[in-house]
Amino acid sequence: MSYAENLWIFLLLLTGIILVPGMDMIYVLASSLSGGRRSGLAATGGMMLGGAIHTLFGTLGAGLLVALAPALFGPLLLLGAGYMIWVGLQLVRSSITVAAVDAGHLHRLWVTFRQAVTTCLLNPKAYLFVIAVYPQFLKSQYGPLWLQGVVMGLMTVLVQGLVYGGVAMAGHGARQALVSHPGVTKAIGRGAGVLLIIAAVLTLVHEWA
Repeated sequence: MSYAENLWIFLLLLTGIILVPGMDMIYVLASSLSGGRRSGLAATGGMMLGGAIHTLFGTLGAGLLVALAPALFGPLLLLGAGYMIWVGLQLVRSSITVAAVDAGHLHRLWVTFRQAVTTCLLNPKAYLFVIAVYPQFLKSQYGPLWLQGVVMGLMTVLVQGLVYGGVAMAGHGARQALVSHPGVTKAIGRGAGVLLIIAAVLTLVHEWA
């Protein structure tokens, strides 16, 4: 598998995960509804900073693993792939919906930004994602791990900006689409599950070869 193919798989997986409605997306949506477009974009910026921090966490974790315990790297890849398949199956079988959101009262852009960073960093699914997924894509044959981490971090921030920025701009219309059409969120969640399974299977095939 070439480095470009590796990045494409990561991008597809990352996009699918970010598109699944969750606490981060709901916070951006609530911020946009309560404080307008600027508040929603401030929340988006906070999520992007949180995503960059998660990337740093995943890159350092994978780098330490390679340096201190290289013998464990292969088994972790297999365990991570198994975890990805399990999560993918749960998403495919689930019925994800988004209920009505209590928008709250968010006035200052800085408070919104800071709360968005906190929300992102307290999201346990993000830590599970970087622990299980990053070792699948950070590989020494592709060059320095820190540089690969920078590329993956930029991809993460860009996708977050596009997805959450779109939610912030759409505002009330996006909220109505998600609340009034649960079939849309179900399809998104199941599509992300399929992407997880495909990425895991490709990883297992590559490691077996």
